[in-house]
Amino acid sequence: MVSALAGVMTSVIAKLTALLGEEYAKLKGVHREVEFMKDELSSMNALLQRLAEVDRDLDVQTKEWRDQVREMSYDIEDCIDDFMKSLAQTDSAKAAGLVQSVVQQLKALRARHQISSQIQGLKARVEDASKRRMRYKLDERAFEPSISRAIDPRLPSLYAEPDGLVGIDKPRSELIECLMEGMGASVQQQKVISIVGPGGLGKTTLANEVFRKLEGQFQCRAFVSLSQQPDVSKILRNILSQVCQQELPSTDIQDEGKLIDTIREVLKNKRYLVVIDDIWSTQAWKIIKCSLFLNDLGSRIMTTTRSVDIAKSCCSRCHDHVYEIMPLTTANSKSLFFKRIFGTEDICPPQLEEVSSEILKKCGGSPLAILTIASLLANKDCTNEEWEWVYNSIGSTLGKDPGVEEMRRILSLSYDDLPHHLKTCLLYLSIFPEDYEIERDRLIRRWIAEGFIDTNGGRDLEEIGECYFNDLINRSMLQPVEIQYDGQVVSCRVHDMILDLLTSKSMEENFATFFGNQNEILVLQHKIRRLSLSYYDQEHIMLPSTAIISHCRSLSIVGYAEKMPSLSKFRVLRVLDIENGEEMESNCFEHLRKLFQLKYLRLHVRSISALPEQLGELQHLKTLDMGWTKITKMPKSIVQLQHLTCLRVGNLELPEGIGNLQALQELSDIKVNRYSMASCLLELGSLAKLKILGLRWYIVSTHSNKGTFVDNLVSSLRKLGRFSLRSICIRSYHGSSTEFLLDSWFPSPHLMQKFQMGTYYNFPRVPPWIASLDKLTYLDINIDPVDEEALEILGELPALLFLWLMSKSAAPKQRLIISSSMFVCLREFHFTCWSNGEGLMFEAGAMPRLEKLWVPFDAGSGLDFGIQHLSSLRHLAVEIICIGATARDVEALEEAIRDAAHLLPNRPAVEFRTWDDEKMVEEEGQGVTEEEIHASG
Repeated sequence: MVSALAGVMTSVIAKLTALLGEEYAKLKGVHREVEFMKDELSSMNALLQRLAEVDRDLDVQTKEWRDQVREMSYDIEDCIDDFMKSLAQTDSAKAAGLVQSVVQQLKALRARHQISSQIQGLKARVEDASKRRMRYKLDERAFEPSISRAIDPRLPSLYAEPDGLVGIDKPRSELIECLMEGMGASVQQQKVISIVGPGGLGKTTLANEVFRKLEGQFQCRAFVSLSQQPDVSKILRNILSQVCQQELPSTDIQDEGKLIDTIREVLKNKRYLVVIDDIWSTQAWKIIKCSLFLNDLGSRIMTTTRSVDIAKSCCSRCHDHVYEIMPLTTANSKSLFFKRIFGTEDICPPQLEEVSSEILKKCGGSPLAILTIASLLANKDCTNEEWEWVYNSIGSTLGKDPGVEEMRRILSLSYDDLPHHLKTCLLYLSIFPEDYEIERDRLIRRWIAEGFIDTNGGRDLEEIGECYFNDLINRSMLQPVEIQYDGQVVSCRVHDMILDLLTSKSMEENFATFFGNQNEILVLQHKIRRLSLSYYDQEHIMLPSTAIISHCRSLSIVGYAEKMPSLSKFRVLRVLDIENGEEMESNCFEHLRKLFQLKYLRLHVRSISALPEQLGELQHLKTLDMGWTKITKMPKSIVQLQHLTCLRVGNLELPEGIGNLQALQELSDIKVNRYSMASCLLELGSLAKLKILGLRWYIVSTHSNKGTFVDNLVSSLRKLGRFSLRSICIRSYHGSSTEFLLDSWFPSPHLMQKFQMGTYYNFPRVPPWIASLDKLTYLDINIDPVDEEALEILGELPALLFLWLMSKSAAPKQRLIISSSMFVCLREFHFTCWSNGEGLMFEAGAMPRLEKLWVPFDAGSGLDFGIQHLSSLRHLAVEIICIGATARDVEALEEAIRDAAHLLPNRPAVEFRTWDDEKMVEEEGQGVTEEEIHASG
């Protein structure tokens, strides 16, 4: 694994071990040096792993040694990679013609001689690092107990004056209502409420305010705050002291078991309120929970944590509740900001309104961030220039300010609590621009390419990456943006203040280097390992001549990029990700073939029309994403990429030899038209590892060879269904039909989880193979007509979570009944038809887990469609078909639907869309003709 603190040390040791193996046994001149470096680096790596555990407490000298060893590990790996490449070139030269063979071998020998000299130099660096380790006794110094004790930065939250708090009334009332619910019952069950949210949102302040407000409502109370390494015995003594309402002598009970027994005895017959603030681990909660006697007297427990998983573990019973604290609203943010600066929330000089809005946007509703920046501005002149300077300095020069440093300490608590592998993965997000929406799958594939994911254990790397991503979400380090039907977060964003923290740490560790952000003031002291160029703020960015980019492993470019650095300078690049470089030409990528170590290539650049024919030489490439380019044809050599797992293209034909890509797991979006080779469709069936397939079907009914295309595709789909296929999206257009899918797919694809049918064709009934898909969670299907039999079949799919059911004709004249035995797991349901009719009727208990509903509704019909039975509904979208209806009819229907939705337990959000004759004709007329399909190629 690659680590932010230890660099590529683990990878280097593995490669040195490989050089000592049988395959390289005949190497002369370097074997002894390699063995020496492997042994020394193994010892250093063990120390680096230990240092990572106490990173916050390292002295300057130890940090300097660690940083030098980390940088050395990168250089050693680059040298080894060059060495192995020269060996591979020598082997390939032997297979070439005589003259070419001699020339290639001479070049390889020269390269090996140069690399041998480099290895000698690296050995000297390793020896020097070893001697300094011994000379300065780093093994002893790093682990000496710290004499100084840091002040807990969270203490002020416990003593915040109520009059100075803003935006707390609503969450405080909600929590009190939730806590006191059920107090009048004869049997008053114990309840746990867990407040969860990122650092700096005011969890401790909110819990303390609730605790203060409920004084006198309970017979005894206690409020304790934990640390990342809590002294459980001390915590238990603190609880005991508070519930007994007396100070305990220090010589009293010390044993944890006896403390737990004593607390339980005190609480046994009392109604109590205990607040456990800032829980960092489930283990600490489990021990403390043992002391809180479970009685039926209406006792309440409140916890706060930054982790969703810990919050859920605290609330294990059905009547417990997880309360997610939200950022301050825009209005409350302004109120808190101006109140701290001017003493009142109603004053803001007009010249400062715009810059104050920008500052508050960066603070993102975090009370901690708002108060920190406001406190700084309170001591500044009220001029636009001064405030602009503060805004532009957030994350760079402001880091020296004591108040900002205190805020960072609080935010750093979450970062410091992460295991090493998650610290590295999180730090990597600093390369993305501010407010950038980051796609989960793209991020995970980049992690894999960088070597951040542990390959031990034989698990699928993308599955491990998903676990890492979800862990960071659960720990509130990332903000979810798009959440799909199954509750999985598929894109995220980094809070600006967290991003500033990550950027600062990245620069400290020489993990990444940034250009283009006008807020950053950079001093280049090392070789650049990862480079991020953002052209959003500045169009013309020139790398300084002092920048050493020859050892850069990752290059990310966003925005307009007219003068991109030449790829010939990036000889060890693993990741190349370019987005929105509108004016870039294809010749910018002429040196792409030389990026021998490249594993991830993403080009979302509209101006690119071709890639080098030698693309197949990139034998380490795993991800190739060129979905947003003008490329019309893939290089023929693409089929030589033996390690390629993901191929995303923008509507391109299958290349001849596609069956050679045996590692491929995702292939989209592939175009099949009259110019395609039918034999390529047959090859598709040999991709045994393929999980995701996207197809665009342009074969029209009049095509002379249609039967061959259909037979070959069906043959391949049958094979893929028996192998690994989990998701398929097939799109067709006017004149092309996917009727062949109705009865031909057998045996059914038993692993299928997602079927998406973006076509103009409608199945006359549910295909029988779909009815047997017991793992299907997502279904987008066109059926005409939709009848009770179709609904019954679909309603019996046991795992279905998302259903988009579309019909081109009118809804049935008689209502379709959805009973309580159908769609028991469904969370999201879209029902679309192009004319009015009776529609659907939801019976009592129907779709018990449905959260989102999109449904058409006739403005002239009655309202009763059973909405009152959808107890879990959170979002309702209604398409009102207003043919023959008046504006008053539509308004009355909208009001009636809002009223009905308001009576549901979750009070779902409601939105409307209206359709009339003109819109429906326009919608039905969209598409392309057969001639247009041919013209599009």
